Amino acid sequence: MTVTHDERVVREFSKQAAGFADPRLNAAFTRHLDRLVRFMDPELDLEDVVLEVAAGTGIVSRAIAARVRHVTALDLTPAMLAEGKRDADQAGLTNITFTEGDASALPYVDRSFTLVVTRFSLHQVADPETVVREMVRVSRPGAALVIADLIRPDDLVGDPDRIERLRDPSHGTALTESRITGLVAAAGAEVKRAERFDYVRPLDPWLEFSQTPEDVAAQIRQELEDELAGGPPTGMRPSVKDGVLHFTHSYLFQQAIAE
Repeated sequence: MTVTHDERVVREFSKQAAGFADPRLNAAFTRHLDRLVRFMDPELDLEDVVLEVAAGTGIVSRAIAARVRHVTALDLTPAMLAEGKRDADQAGLTNITFTEGDASALPYVDRSFTLVVTRFSLHQVADPETVVREMVRVSRPGAALVIADLIRPDDLVGDPDRIERLRDPSHGTALTESRITGLVAAAGAEVKRAERFDYVRPLDPWLEFSQTPEDVAAQIRQELEDELAGGPPTGMRPSVKDGVLHFTHSYLFQQAIAE
């Protein structure tokens, strides 16, 4: 039986859901959350009605809930939403709605939200163009759209998506910044500002987080070690710090305004 991309996403993220609350495994999400909230700060308003698209456990929704009127955290994976709702309830956050839904077919009428955000999703979805178009569709004129994502540097050598898919079969394609900017413009929004940075992260917690099978994890380790020894580039930009194998991700925070 053929497995669809959405089914693959639900399967993989159902396995990973509990790990989103573990800072040892989930450093990329938790480490840069404050940075993203600071980036979003000029857009946050106590009257905002916010949508977080492909929200996972609603990490961003929970971080900004006290700063806005209401947040809807929408995701495809019920296990992720359940994890986020439990944490929101424990924190006493009453202005977040957790909703199961498809980012490529948002269940909302046009011009419903004053702020729309998505984090680490465009590289995961099957059709990022449609997701961005849907985000703009449900945004009111003048609303801010914030995209935070893994990106592929323009000059990168190697194929990081191949390694990413070995680690997590639900991985799609890491886009370049120019590609994301083009999607936003084509959907009817104008990019106003952006922030870019690299994050060098240890390999083993990343593999443990996704519960990558040990034989596959060993293959990934070997390919990164081979690259360091002069072998073919993987696109993962490996390095060794204090005797520990690392790799490098590039991230983009981008803010646009809906027309």
